[in-house]
Amino acid sequence: MRRNGALPQAAAGRSRHPGGGAYPGGGRDGDRARAPGLGNARLNVAPPKHLGELFLGFLWIGARSFGGVLPWAYRTMVEEKRWLTHADFTETIGLCQFLPGPNIGNASIVLGKRWFGLAGSVVAFLGLMALPFIWVLLLFTVYNDFSSNPLLKSIVTGVGAAGGGLFIGTALKLGRPIAKKPAAGVLIAGCFLAVAVGRFSLVAVMPAGILLAWLAARRNWL
Repeated sequence: MRRNGALPQAAAGRSRHPGGGAYPGGGRDGDRARAPGLGNARLNVAPPKHLGELFLGFLWIGARSFGGVLPWAYRTMVEEKRWLTHADFTETIGLCQFLPGPNIGNASIVLGKRWFGLAGSVVAFLGLMALPFIWVLLLFTVYNDFSSNPLLKSIVTGVGAAGGGLFIGTALKLGRPIAKKPAAGVLIAGCFLAVAVGRFSLVAVMPAGILLAWLAARRNWL
C-alpha cells in the first residue's frame, strides 16, 4: 500500500533477481551481505544479471584454471565479481563435496540453478567446461609427441607444484574465519590427519566431521 508516494519499508528493502530469488538490500548494486569471520565487513554482493554474464564468468574460471580450479573459482566469484560472499562460497563447496563429480562442476550447476533455474545450470556448466575441454585435447596431443622431452617434464612438474601452492593458499583463506576458534582448529587438524596420515576414505571422514561439527555447534564451541 502506497502512502505519500512511498513504498512500504519491507518492499523497498528487497530486490528480486532474474532467477526468482529475493535479495535483501535492493538497489543496483545487488544485496548487501555480512561475511562472518572477515572482520564483520559488509560486502556488496551482486549476482550475475543475465545468462551471458553467468556464462562468461564461468568461462573465465575455466580458461585460467591450470593447476586446479578451486583457487580461481574463489578469486573470480568472491574477490573479483563479488557474486558470493566468503561464507556463501564455503557453504556451496561444502555441499558439493557430498555430490559425485568435481566440486566446482557441481557448484556451477548449483549456483546456476539458484540464479537462473535449469537454464542457469546448463549455461554455467558449459561455460566452465568449454575451454578446459579444448585445452585437454590440445595438450594431450602435444604431450603424446613430446612426453620424453626433459623441458616438458620440468614444465609439468612446475605446474603441479604451483597448483599445490594455490590449493594451500585457498584452503587457508577458506579456513581462516573459523580456525580462530579452538574447536574448529582441532576439527580441521583431525580431518587433515585422518586423510593425509591415516589414509582414511573421505566417505568415512566427512560424515564423522559433520557429526563432530554439529555436536560442537550445539555446545557453542563453533
